[in-house]
Amino acid sequence: IEITLPVLDAAYRRLAAASDFVLVEGVGGWLAPLDDVLDQSDLVHALRLAVVFVVGLRLGCINHARLTEQAVHGSGCRLLGWICNAVEPGFDADGAYFTALSRSLRSPCLGRLAHVPA
Repeated sequence: IEITLPVLDAAYRRLAAASDFVLVEGVGGWLAPLDDVLDQSDLVHALRLAVVFVVGLRLGCINHARLTEQAVHGSGCRLLGWICNAVEPGFDADGAYFTALSRSLRSPCLGRLAHVPA
């Protein structure tokens, strides 16, 4: 399937016209490609969306979150904040990772989701 910005833009405009609020969920991360020439960040720019990113609480998340925050700011998009998602049971039981993550990021934490077993 070929993904094109005009098709995505038209679909977004139709939804926005019929809704009070439209939440656009990204896939794969800020710089993930949607096709050979279109990245997630291109779509955010084209639709003039604000960004909230989700941090999966696990080993390596601090680096990943800082890089994401830096890339979003560097692109000129408006970053509202981040959400912490406890994806691994028992990880960060003492809260040290969450605290370090909160101190490492400039944007505010908008919420924290507990781990929910499948």
